[in-house]
Amino acid sequence: MLKRKIILLLIFLCGLWLPLPLTAQESLKVFTGAEIITATGENYHDGILIIRNGVIESVGDRSQINIPSGAEVIDVTGNIIMPGLVDPHSHIGGGDGGDRSASLHPDVRILDSIDPRSDTIRRALSGGVTTANVMPGSGLLMSGQTVYIKLKPANTIEEMLVYSDEANEIYGGLKMANGTNPIGQSPAPGTRARSAAMVRNLFIQAQEYQQQIIDAEGNEDEMPSRNLQMETLVEVLEGKRLVHNHTHRHDDILTAIRLADEFGYRMVLHHVTEAWKVADEIAQSGYPASIIVLDSPGGKLEAEYLYFKTGRVLEEAGVDFGYHTDDSVTDSRLFLRSGAFGIREGMSREKAIESLTIANARMMDLDDRIGSLENGKDADFIILSGEPFSVYTKVLQTWIDGEKVWDRDKPEDRKYATGGYNVIQRASFGHHDYLNRGGN
Repeated sequence: MLKRKIILLLIFLCGLWLPLPLTAQESLKVFTGAEIITATGENYHDGILIIRNGVIESVGDRSQINIPSGAEVIDVTGNIIMPGLVDPHSHIGGGDGGDRSASLHPDVRILDSIDPRSDTIRRALSGGVTTANVMPGSGLLMSGQTVYIKLKPANTIEEMLVYSDEANEIYGGLKMANGTNPIGQSPAPGTRARSAAMVRNLFIQAQEYQQQIIDAEGNEDEMPSRNLQMETLVEVLEGKRLVHNHTHRHDDILTAIRLADEFGYRMVLHHVTEAWKVADEIAQSGYPASIIVLDSPGGKLEAEYLYFKTGRVLEEAGVDFGYHTDDSVTDSRLFLRSGAFGIREGMSREKAIESLTIANARMMDLDDRIGSLENGKDADFIILSGEPFSVYTKVLQTWIDGEKVWDRDKPEDRKYATGGYNVIQRASFGHHDYLNRGGN
C-alpha cells in the first residue's frame, strides 16, 4: 500500500510539470525552427516560441522546451522571429492636430481624428510595426494628446488602444514642440524665448489648478471648475502622462530639458537632430531620446546637421534612445532600415535591435507588455526572411496578440508592402464587411 501511494505521488508530481491541457476556448500556437531574437540580449539559433491565448507562454532553445500536446505547430525554419517593431513617433491614421487658433492645445485629442481603416496602418504592418505612438503635428507648442495603438484590424479606434495607465485611462502622451515649427506667425509666439515663456506660464496655471484640487480635499463645492487643458497638464505634472517633445537644434534640446527640469515632468526628446552636439548633456539629464534618420535629407534648415552617427554617439554617451519614423517623413515600411543606418556608422547590432523595439516601448510606458519576446508579454512579433538589417530581407508576417494580421504571401496584403505610397484610396480594414452592412 505504501509503495502504491509513493507511485501515485510521483505521478502527481510529474504531472505538475506537464503543459496545461488545451480547452476548447484556448488558442495554442508553437513556432519552431526559426532563429529567435528576443531584444533582451538572449537569442536562440534553433528556437521555440509558444503562444497561449495571445500571450507568450515560453521562448527558448528547442533543446530546453517541450512542445505541448494539442498545439498548432508552425514551422518557420530558416526565418527569423523578433519582437514587433514599436514606433514611438508616427502620424499614420490620417489624424490632425491643433486648430491653429492658439499655440497651446493640451486638451486636443488625436484620438478623435484617427481613421482605424486607413491604408497607412496596413502599410506600417507590412513594415513590421505592431505598436505606434500616433501624434498630432508639431506646428504648435502643445498640439495635443497622442495615442498609443496596436495596429490590429478594428472598426473603432477604441479597439486599438494600448493603455500605459489603465486605472487613470491614460493611453497616450502630450505632444509638445519647440524650435522653428511652432514659432510661425501670429498668434504663434514668434521667437524661441517667447515660446518657452508661454509654456512656462501655462504650466504655472496648471500648478495652481492642481493646488486648488489638493486644497479642496474631495469637497465638490471647493473644487475648481472643470478645465480640460488644466486636467491634461495636471496628469503631466503628476507623472501619469509623458511629454513627447519635438526638438531639433542643440539649443532647443537644452531648452526642452530646462523646462522639464523646472516643472518636474517626464519627457521623451524627439528628433534631436543635433543630439550629437549635446550627447553628454542629454545623458546627464536622464531623458530618453527618440531619433530619426533620413536617406534623403532636405526640408527644414534646423535639420541641416542630421547625421547617421547620432545613434553611435548616443550609445557611447549612455543615452537611452530609439528610432522613429515620423511617418510620412520616413515610410513605416522602411523602419528596419533606421537601425541599419546606425550600424553603418558604428552603433552596435544589439543596440539597433533594442532601438526599434524595447527602448521605444519604454518611451511609452509599455515595456511591461511589448517590445521583447519574454514570458507573459503580449505575443507581438514579426517573421523575417533573413538578417533584420540586410537590404534583401523582407517582413513575411506580422502578428499581434498571437493573431496573424499581415501576410506577405496573401496578394491583398502584399500590395501594401510593394505598392505605391497611396496603395488604395478607400477604407482598408474590413472594407467589404463594411459595405455589406450598408456603408458607402
